[in-house]
Amino acid sequence: MNNHDPILHRYFPWLLLLGILLNIPGLWLDIMEPDGALYATIAKHIVQHNDWINLYGDGHDWLDKPHFPFWMAAISYKIFGITGFAYKLPAFIFWLVSLRYTFLIAKELFNADVARIAVLIYTVALHSTLANFDVRAEPYLTACITGATWHMLRIYKEGRWLHIAAAALFTACAIMTKGIFVLITIGGGWMIFWMVTRQFNQLLNYRWWLFLGLCFIFILPELYSLYVQFDLHPEKVVFGETRVSGLRFFFWDSQFGRFFNTGPIKGKGDVTFFLHTTLWAFLPWSVGLVAGIVYLLRFDKNATPMRWVIYGSTLVTFVLFSLSRFQLPHYLVIEFPYFSMITAYFFYQLAKSPKIDHLVTVQTVLMFAALACITGLVYITGIHNGIFAAIISLVIVLIASVISYRNKLQQLLFKGYAMAAMLYIFLFQFFYPFLLQYQSGRQAAREISENNKNIPVAAYGSFSYTFEFYSPGDVSLIRNEEYLQDFIEAAPCYLYTTESIADSLLKSGLDAEVRATPQHFHVTRLKMGFLNYKKRNVTLEPRYLLYIKNDAAVL
Repeated sequence: MNNHDPILHRYFPWLLLLGILLNIPGLWLDIMEPDGALYATIAKHIVQHNDWINLYGDGHDWLDKPHFPFWMAAISYKIFGITGFAYKLPAFIFWLVSLRYTFLIAKELFNADVARIAVLIYTVALHSTLANFDVRAEPYLTACITGATWHMLRIYKEGRWLHIAAAALFTACAIMTKGIFVLITIGGGWMIFWMVTRQFNQLLNYRWWLFLGLCFIFILPELYSLYVQFDLHPEKVVFGETRVSGLRFFFWDSQFGRFFNTGPIKGKGDVTFFLHTTLWAFLPWSVGLVAGIVYLLRFDKNATPMRWVIYGSTLVTFVLFSLSRFQLPHYLVIEFPYFSMITAYFFYQLAKSPKIDHLVTVQTVLMFAALACITGLVYITGIHNGIFAAIISLVIVLIASVISYRNKLQQLLFKGYAMAAMLYIFLFQFFYPFLLQYQSGRQAAREISENNKNIPVAAYGSFSYTFEFYSPGDVSLIRNEEYLQDFIEAAPCYLYTTESIADSLLKSGLDAEVRATPQHFHVTRLKMGFLNYKKRNVTLEPRYLLYIKNDAAVL
């Protein structure tokens, strides 16, 4: 295979465009609870109170994550209004930036064809696309890490001041997104590269120290905000304690405290968690990734040493995640650009070998397995218009099976994209709209008109981040009956609560109207009883939105 495959060059822009388009529908879907809706609400508070320093969420001062993603969402709210689309849009733009830097890094370390394949792989990798729908910090973090890495490559080769500043800015934004640990992800590969090539003198190169110095300068807004919100107010109760330092949490407890399980937020880690998580999170390319890693270990031992910048970063980060006691599947997303390069290089090397037939067979099996899963889910869930989802999936499989391919690499990529198209059309057009109707907070918030945004709104007995976000004004979280009495005195007002509490209030003689009774289910914890349309009603819990009138009596 030549360094510039004309066939790949010809279909690359069209597949890339398709992959990007498959990611877009999720931008218009409602935000999903809990994390996405919580983060969207924190950014909403910034805009509504014009307070860019203090983060407030879950009814109290909020310290868990740094400011950068919230600042980006708040800027978007300022431009487009406080909507779910405005919350997701900046993350999507950062994801597009990460696509560009994935291409540049792969082209620099491999060649243009590997870069094209890597971008195509990354664009439709499952959890990457899900991260664009259920937005947390990962799209921002991935863009910043890849951006920093590419500019560091230019520093190493050229040493220009512009690249030093750009690398420092991207690194600082990554730190202000997830914490200081990202220096391990960004710098770990470089340390291994310098060890392998015995370039220990690089540790004394003034450019890298200047880079670190600029990083510190660029994170000063974050440090100042934490100091003002927490260190200047030791009386604040955070994580059930007073005298909590925001700066200490930022530099230690938020990352290393979780790793050693000594911080205020603890978890129960399993060293194999990310091994099996990768197998589904990186679909439809998981088998290619595993085979690509085996290929590197067995047959590519004399690879270009500079590739250790990404190999080393991938290894160090994966080991760090696996040893951590706090583990969530979406953490892996920051590894996806490098996973994609490893997989793309393997596909590229295998393209002229008969062994690629085995990968094509695996991809074909996965494509039919996806069709079977979609059809099965349509049948079990009874999704509205689900038959169209099954028909669309079947048509995609038939087209991918009968079209004429110029080579095996094209067939491998096309069938991977066919599987991705089936999954994302089904998820964003059918499955997630079905799930999101059971986010009761969102359904209740629809009943509060923008014209009533000045009427007090509260939740008692049941709290919903989507209710807080989609309600036009602030939402108070009432934690005990005494505060409930005070809130009712502020009538007219809205109260979001459980069925039992609503019944108790209404039977006590409270003058209130039931404005909505949406059905509730924790949609991120799916169970077969809920998915089965015959048994679903048993798993649902009603929530109530009460409109308490002016003359409501105090209980």
